[in-house]
Amino acid sequence: MGHLAVPTAAMLLCQLGLTTAIQWLALAENGSRVAWDRSHHCRLLAGLVPDQVQMCHRNLEVMHSIVQAASETKSICQKTFAGMRWNCSSIQRAPSFGPDLLKGTRESAFVHALSAVTIAHSIAQACASGLLPLCSCGSVPSEVPGPDFRWGGCGDNLHYGLQLGAAFTDNPLKSSKLGLRALRAMNQHNMAGRQVLSDSLHTNCKCHGVSGSCSVKTCWKALLSLGKIASELKSKYLAAIRVSHRLVGHRKQLKPTETGIRVVRETDLVYLINSPDYCMPNVHLGSVGTQDRQCNKTSADSNGCNLLCCGRGYNAYMEEVVERCHCKYRWCCYVVCKRCKRLVERYVCK
Repeated sequence: MGHLAVPTAAMLLCQLGLTTAIQWLALAENGSRVAWDRSHHCRLLAGLVPDQVQMCHRNLEVMHSIVQAASETKSICQKTFAGMRWNCSSIQRAPSFGPDLLKGTRESAFVHALSAVTIAHSIAQACASGLLPLCSCGSVPSEVPGPDFRWGGCGDNLHYGLQLGAAFTDNPLKSSKLGLRALRAMNQHNMAGRQVLSDSLHTNCKCHGVSGSCSVKTCWKALLSLGKIASELKSKYLAAIRVSHRLVGHRKQLKPTETGIRVVRETDLVYLINSPDYCMPNVHLGSVGTQDRQCNKTSADSNGCNLLCCGRGYNAYMEEVVERCHCKYRWCCYVVCKRCKRLVERYVCK
């Protein structure tokens, strides 16, 4: 006799006509165990919509990069928000997300933007590294090189990364079903986080010349690290604009809910509903609370005990740590260190 399945929030969204565009992040776990050398592998994974499965069939060679992007999205999100009440821990539950990532919150806006950026970044660098047969280095920049440098090397292929990344991550947003139009419009807008990726393309150079004189430089275009791009997206998260999906003329648009707010730009992050304060556990709001989170007693920032613990106070305990000490350089050429133990006072939220 079969068991009655209890629908998760993600399942209910699918039934209403919207598969969240970040369900593919489940590939961080189940995709890493797949060889990606047979087309039937595409059907084994949770988190992909039918169009993504078809794209997987046609582009098996890129799936390693997509799996890597899923893993990086999770780890970078948690690192970026490590000292805040919402610390992105819920991203580990992919594809069965909670309300914090399903209901049009500010946090959902950030994760959608970060996931769109990360997959394009991963593919762009895989092209430049020679890991993908259908792409190679980015095109030579159109700008004229200066007298002291020439274009060369192998730049990140941002164009291919954006093109293939968008084809994969935007598929769930192209559903023709009518459910949850506002949420679909919000998520589609927040894919504009890719503009942050495009803006991060900068010039890297390598010197040539006698004894490192750097008389000539070879330069190419490279993307900033994902950590730096995530920091920029976090700034946009903090400045995100609450919007509603309402009729303007003959079509619906995302417009600020408060009067006096400037027009929403393409590069802004937007959200539909206010987030909880994430102080106390509440499964209906997607909050795990901050109890037992480690805090910094002397910090006035978000990781400080006052803010992180929401005024509930904190407990102190002593922890023994082992670290390298009394290091000496030995000829040639290594460093020898001893291992020392010391007690460190730690603080956790009540």
